[in-house]
Amino acid sequence: MMTVKRIKLGSQGLEVSAQGLGCLHMSYGPPQPESEMIDLIHHAINSGITFFDTADVYGPQTNEILLGKAVKGGLRERVELATKFGVCIMGDKAEYRGDPAYVRACCEASLKRLDVDCIDLYYQHRIDTRLPIEVTMGELKKLVEEGKIKYIGLSEASASTIRRAHAVHPITAVQLEWSLWARDVEEDVVPTCRELGIGIVAYCPLGRGFFSAVQKLAESLTEDDYSQYQRRFQPENLEHNLKLLKRVNEIAAKKGCTPTQLALAWIHHQGDDVCLIPGTTKVVHLNENIKAVAMKLTPEEIAELESNASAYAVEDDRYPDMISTYRNSDTPPLSSWKAT
Repeated sequence: MMTVKRIKLGSQGLEVSAQGLGCLHMSYGPPQPESEMIDLIHHAINSGITFFDTADVYGPQTNEILLGKAVKGGLRERVELATKFGVCIMGDKAEYRGDPAYVRACCEASLKRLDVDCIDLYYQHRIDTRLPIEVTMGELKKLVEEGKIKYIGLSEASASTIRRAHAVHPITAVQLEWSLWARDVEEDVVPTCRELGIGIVAYCPLGRGFFSAVQKLAESLTEDDYSQYQRRFQPENLEHNLKLLKRVNEIAAKKGCTPTQLALAWIHHQGDDVCLIPGTTKVVHLNENIKAVAMKLTPEEIAELESNASAYAVEDDRYPDMISTYRNSDTPPLSSWKAT
């Protein structure tokens, strides 16, 4: 039976499996049988994966319910549950909120859907740039003090936002997109987290399918496929970006592994403060991903991967302009805010 090593995530006491499981696609895209997804989660736990990532907006809401059902009973004590708040769907638009009343209401609702007394790691999914981050953090701090959440996290937050939030209450983890084709976070956000003793959770470590099924994605984007909105998958950019995939394929063949495993192994080698959360709905893919945890890359292999990632730098940004990322997550100063 495969197993997954454990790491300390941040400096506040949270310990998780070095590789977790992103649960988004269990409740997004083609419908997945609930019983199969629960079996997948149980298989993950039995394989040593104990860190599960969801959000209230996944489904929406149904993913938290699914995860709650899967870890009922004795399994709850064997896992670490992370969920998120902050993306409020208004019709066909998303609004980012962090006002105290909203934070508390979201937490209470997630606790009910997950059917748990306490959330292990509670993230702000996207930063509300209309109010100071200190205001949001103040309410999260209260939720910790009340025992409703154990640890606080941020997702897609800038270095300055992270510093200000951490000054109110210690941040345990920052979730960010990090892969061979998304390395911009290495400039500022990752060093800030390490300076402050904050753990790093890498989402989309396979480049949103780039290192696993990009040809299929390129050939069959449908109207309800999120990838069609990503500029990196558009024809004018994809031809260039496939040059990186070709080099990764060649290195993986020489290594005797899949491109997927090589891409995951590269992030595992970035440090023991990094947890990956690749998502899947298939046991075969889960097993393949787990093997990457124990893979050893030589300094030469790492240098070759990074050299090619730089040489074939990915064309265009990872998100459309209208989606918030760490680049536009700064908030007003606390002195500008007046409680109402």
